[in-house]
Amino acid sequence: MDAGRLARIGAWMDRYVDARKYPGCSVLVARGGKEVYHHATGLRDIERNLPFERDTVARIYSMTKPVTSVAILMLAERGLFHLDAPVSEFIPAFRDMTCLLPGAVDIGQVKACATPTLHHLLTHTSGLSYPFNPGLLPAVMNDVDILFKPDQGSLEAMANKVADLPLAFEPGARWEYSVSIDILGRVVEVVSGKSLAEFFADEITGPLGMTETAFSVVPQGRDRFAALYTPLAGDAMALNSAQKGAETLRRVDDPQTSPFLEASMHSGGGGLTGTLDDYMKFTEMLRRGGELGARLLSPKTVDFMRRNHLRGDIASMGPASFAEQPMEGMGFGLGGSVVLEPGRTRVPSSVGDFSWGGMASTFFWTDPVLDLSVVFFTQLSPSSSYPARAELKALIHGAVVA
Repeated sequence: MDAGRLARIGAWMDRYVDARKYPGCSVLVARGGKEVYHHATGLRDIERNLPFERDTVARIYSMTKPVTSVAILMLAERGLFHLDAPVSEFIPAFRDMTCLLPGAVDIGQVKACATPTLHHLLTHTSGLSYPFNPGLLPAVMNDVDILFKPDQGSLEAMANKVADLPLAFEPGARWEYSVSIDILGRVVEVVSGKSLAEFFADEITGPLGMTETAFSVVPQGRDRFAALYTPLAGDAMALNSAQKGAETLRRVDDPQTSPFLEASMHSGGGGLTGTLDDYMKFTEMLRRGGELGARLLSPKTVDFMRRNHLRGDIASMGPASFAEQPMEGMGFGLGGSVVLEPGRTRVPSSVGDFSWGGMASTFFWTDPVLDLSVVFFTQLSPSSSYPARAELKALIHGAVVA
């Protein structure tokens, strides 16, 4: 990789900070398991003038999803279930499911349908949704406050609350970004007999040495926890009615009073906090085929995880939802997106890139062709505010010269 071209990444990050688009940010790039670039710039807390550093603790939101998906695959490798098992085998509230009729204008306009399987949940084809998506079901989810926030009580209770609502469509019919990975977090609890936090600590973050990653900010990391900012005038996650505010960096979560300091909810879809280096350990575990100091999955299972599990690309599945990635030329594996055709994504990529991001604009990917692992951290919600992910991929591809 060309050092001068890699240095463009730092200049690009500095411009984002100088333009008050991001408060601060940090990136880590590894090739073949060796670090080739790191840069941190800006502030983790503007009001207190604290720098955004390599060891800053951040909310990774939906980058929790691949971790929970690995947990599910670890249990599947032990023969404890198969992926076509209906979720009702583990959460009885999901028996006797209904879904909205096509064109429904009322939440009561439903028909009986199949129960989603674990595979439907892993691939966001379950019929579940998110309150920030467009549509009838998301509007009702918003009304009853289903978002698995850190202070929303137990995972069991919230999963049962999700099951009380109809599905947006029949399982398998479409792709829609959803709380499905949160439901899988509850499945992990039921099957393992541990809380999701305990399972992660015992089976994933502990063995990988991710000592700064947890649902509640780790005690030693509280003085390094970042603030969360938004350029929106209202709710930082209200994508359906997003309105830019006069202030591009309005603080919406103070690190000294944040609910992430003592999280009651273990959100497998969006609850983890952690550091850049910790998440690189998880990313490297995937790149290396399931092992980094300890083996979590077999290489065959990781290959299976990183394949496209849809009939075509995401765009062909009729999505009506927000997503962290392009939809054309992009497939979806188990807990993350998979590049099928770089030209159709219009983002420099390699076939087989596996990635996902978080609502606070964090991002990671592994590239099996170039042997790359990349993790990017910042704290700005929503992640759709700026095209930083596509720009970062172009910068890194532009630095690969052999």
